Amino acid sequence: MAVNIKPLADRVLVEPQAAETKTASGIIIPETAKEKPQRGKVVAVGSGKKDHTMTVKVGDLVLYGKFSGTELKHEDKDYLIMREDDILAIV
Repeated sequence: MAVNIKPLADRVLVEPQAAETKTASGIIIPETAKEKPQRGKVVAVGSGKKDHTMTVKVGDLVLYGKFSGTELKHEDKDYLIMREDDILAIV
C-alpha cells in the first residue's frame, strides 16, 4: 500500500486500527460507547533528525496515547500523523 504522504523529520504516519466491537467476554459495545483506537499500523516514516534515528519502520504495529497525533483524512482513509516520541510501544 503506497501513500503519497511523506512525514518530515521525526514524524510517523499511522493508520489506526478499527475500534473493538466486542469485549473479551462477548459483550457487544454500542457505537456511542466506543473509545478511540490506541493501536495502528505505521504507513510512512520520516527521515529522523540529525541526532535522532528512527526506531519504527513501515509495517510496524504500534501503541500510542489516546489523544496523540493529528487526525487527517486522505483518499477516504483516516490517518494520524505524530512524532515518534508519542509512540508508546511496538507490538
